[in-house]
Amino acid sequence: MVRKTTGAVMGQFSGGCYRSLVILVFLGLQFPCTVARGSRSDALQHGTSGTLPHFLQEPDDAYIIKSNPIKLKCRAHPALQIFFKCNGEWVHQSQHQSQEHTDQGTGLKIREVMINVSRQQVEDFHGPEDYWCLCVAWSHLGTSKSRKATVRIAYLRKNFEQDPQGREVPIKGMIVLHCRPPEGVPVAEVEWLKNEEPVGSDGNIDTRADHNLIIQEARLSDSGNYTCLASNIVAKRRSLTATVVVFVNGGWSLWTDWSTCNVRCGRGVQKRSRTCTNPAPLNGGTFCEGMSVQKSTCNALCPVDGGWGEWTEWTVCSAACVRQRSRECTAPEPKHGGSLCDGAALGTDNCTGGLCTQSLEGSSDVALYSGLAAGVVTVVVLIVAVTLYRRNQSEYGVDVIDSSALTGGFQSFSFKTTCQGNPLLINSSLQPDLTVSRTYTSPICFQDSMDKELISQEPSLFDPLPDLKVKVHSSFMVSLGVSERGAEYHTQKAHPQTFPRGLAPDYSGVGVEGTLRGRREKSLLAPHAPSTPSRPPLRTAGVFGHAGGRLVVPNTGVSLLVPHGGIAEDTTWEMYMVINQENSSSSTLSEESQEVLLSPEVTYGPPGLDLSCPVAMTIAHCAEVAADNWSIRLKRQTQDNKWEEVMSVEEESTSCYCLLEAQCCHLLLEHPGRYALVGEPLSQEAVKRLRLAVFGSADNTNPLGYSLRVYCVDDTPYAFQEVASAERVRGGRLLEEPKTLLFRGNSLSLQLSIQDVPQFLWSIKPFTTCQEFSFSQVWASNQHPLQCAFSLERYSPASSQLSCKISVRQVKGQEQILQVYTSVVESEKEVVPFFTQSDCTITSQMGSSAFKIPLSIRQRICATFDTANAKGKDWQLLAQKLCIDRNLCYFARQESPSAVILSLWEAQHQDTGDLDSLASALEEIGKVHSTSSRTTTQTTTRTSATLGRSTEELDAEFT
Repeated sequence: MVRKTTGAVMGQFSGGCYRSLVILVFLGLQFPCTVARGSRSDALQHGTSGTLPHFLQEPDDAYIIKSNPIKLKCRAHPALQIFFKCNGEWVHQSQHQSQEHTDQGTGLKIREVMINVSRQQVEDFHGPEDYWCLCVAWSHLGTSKSRKATVRIAYLRKNFEQDPQGREVPIKGMIVLHCRPPEGVPVAEVEWLKNEEPVGSDGNIDTRADHNLIIQEARLSDSGNYTCLASNIVAKRRSLTATVVVFVNGGWSLWTDWSTCNVRCGRGVQKRSRTCTNPAPLNGGTFCEGMSVQKSTCNALCPVDGGWGEWTEWTVCSAACVRQRSRECTAPEPKHGGSLCDGAALGTDNCTGGLCTQSLEGSSDVALYSGLAAGVVTVVVLIVAVTLYRRNQSEYGVDVIDSSALTGGFQSFSFKTTCQGNPLLINSSLQPDLTVSRTYTSPICFQDSMDKELISQEPSLFDPLPDLKVKVHSSFMVSLGVSERGAEYHTQKAHPQTFPRGLAPDYSGVGVEGTLRGRREKSLLAPHAPSTPSRPPLRTAGVFGHAGGRLVVPNTGVSLLVPHGGIAEDTTWEMYMVINQENSSSSTLSEESQEVLLSPEVTYGPPGLDLSCPVAMTIAHCAEVAADNWSIRLKRQTQDNKWEEVMSVEEESTSCYCLLEAQCCHLLLEHPGRYALVGEPLSQEAVKRLRLAVFGSADNTNPLGYSLRVYCVDDTPYAFQEVASAERVRGGRLLEEPKTLLFRGNSLSLQLSIQDVPQFLWSIKPFTTCQEFSFSQVWASNQHPLQCAFSLERYSPASSQLSCKISVRQVKGQEQILQVYTSVVESEKEVVPFFTQSDCTITSQMGSSAFKIPLSIRQRICATFDTANAKGKDWQLLAQKLCIDRNLCYFARQESPSAVILSLWEAQHQDTGDLDSLASALEEIGKVHSTSSRTTTQTTTRTSATLGRSTEELDAEFT
């Protein structure tokens, strides 16, 4: 039947149409060839009948991204029909989207066909080549085929085949960083980033060589963090960061000239020197080899002191009855710096035996009497002037002893505004009149450079007045009708608590051009300095044996854990821990970088300590580590009192381990010595925590006076203990719970002001309501407290309560308010404790009492997790469950990794003593290994159940 139909049709169609018809019949497609061969109207509409189809658009290679289908499109003319053929098979007509339109320029009809290819179609195809499609177009003359378009699923693996490695290269050396991007379709393109900025190719840097980064001659500016960035149409991938350090080895400068001989006479020594500054070593470059000082012997000529020669003969007697003689300093002459001759070189004598002196004596008497008369007249004039001046000054009601004191203490000046917008009752255009009532209430803040300039040009403005009594009437008392009663300020001596500690009474050394900020840095707000050159160190000690124990320096956040078994059996060590209180931060911190001391300097020993496993030291720090704005490093003091870097807390190391937490850092150490944490800010967003506290006490020199002292210290228990100890000696009381202020490294200062003082009951000394610490004082305080003080005075002994607010704020930063409400009467005082820790007096614990985990449980855990099984070493899983999953290479080199991990856990939980987290971790591990290791499951389950029991039960079982 098919053969008959085909034969009938053959007589009506050309050969090309016939072949197409046979194909389309089997595809179930409609064939659009013209039936009447003699009719050429439709052929002319589609183009010349003797032309094969011409493709205007062929299908392009495409990639399927995720699960989104792609579209393949063809356009051709003249074309009666267009169909897609994929992987050698025709695409059904129902899957084609075709349209036809007429070209406006030529009038020819253009046919366009489009199909969708899904991800499932590509994944289901299993052939020797990629999934492909092409277009077949028909015309009256025949068919044309388009190019093959491949369709592939796009992807990009996560892991790089080769990450770039950090390098340290000398300056002008070659840097080659290799990078092999992850496998992907299409192939990923590689881009290099330096400190998160794109790196471009230039004459010195080439990023086109097989994805590698090549720097022909390294420069100092080429130091940084390099990242290889691979991307294609699917995703982007970042490699590990490679740190490149370009270092400079030091070179000697030229020798200086020889110095003078160190002795004035005889054989001595002279020297010359050179410095390692040509160039200076940078970024870990080697220091210059050789001597920086050369010495040589020298012979200095001895000085010869001069001596007088013989007198000459007397000259002939002159008309003035005088004769002369002379001598010369030539016996010997002074040489080589010797002293000149003593005495006169010319001698005179009366050559008449005293008979020729009348005229000379008369002239001398006249000069004497004239001088005496002039002196008497001068004295009389001065007495009259002083008397008149004192009489004029008495009109002001001031007992004047020295008029210069008033001009020095009340020079005219002007301010623009105050902090709170209150007008100051001081006029810059008028000379001060002491008869006018004045009240100093508004906090004086200097908000711009003009204010600072005015104050800096008046060096005596803040100078204390000499022994004067100035009666100042309060305007508030006038309004109450009691104006006759004045507040009398005794200014014989500046109160020691009016300004912060370190105030110098003489500012004559401050230049006129100095700003107020620079002035304060030098004298007004100097850090609190101890009264003695060095303070005794905080020290604790204990004798430890095989059972181990713990050392604690009370109230400092510093402790040392000696693990069980760290000391050999039948051996004891007297171990100690010391917090250095000397100001040695200058040697701790690097001069090239902007390092800040973040913790106290802690020493543990003795030096010859021999332990089989590391100790766990805990040190409190004051860095805000929530954001990655710090580069924190651990440093250790060497035998020659220099400081060397041990490791960065973020890097991998096998020499020691650092676990940085929000308030403290836990260290696993193997070598005794002095350690400290230092930090270098990576941006202005770096934050250091400050603890703010206000103390108060009565003024011993004034029965109506009261002193408020505000301390700003690094937020570590050790730094605050120093303040508390000083206040105990002083008799001060903590008036408000200490608060924390986040101080940013943005170079802006810290301002302190007292507000809301009851003006009718209390007065405060002028110009002290607003004070300031410079940024450098706060940022580089190095665990030493900063202090400023406010001195207040009651108007009446009946006023027994004081309430006010103290604002502490960083310019353009955070602000904290310290609310003061206290009684100044002894019987009504409420004592606020300095410390609330229950164990503030415990310094050492030995044996099992020092540990939270009982010994038997600890031994069972170590025996279980130190043994390798089919799935790896279980101690790695233990560390992961205890959130100790960094720098595992350190634990791998330990004899018992599990024991060291548990020691670190003990140090972390020494305050809470909560065993629930450890028990939960063991239960999770037991569930993970329940299918692979029944013994491990039973052990961890028993151990976690035991940890959930009470301490009394555990002690009873394992004693």
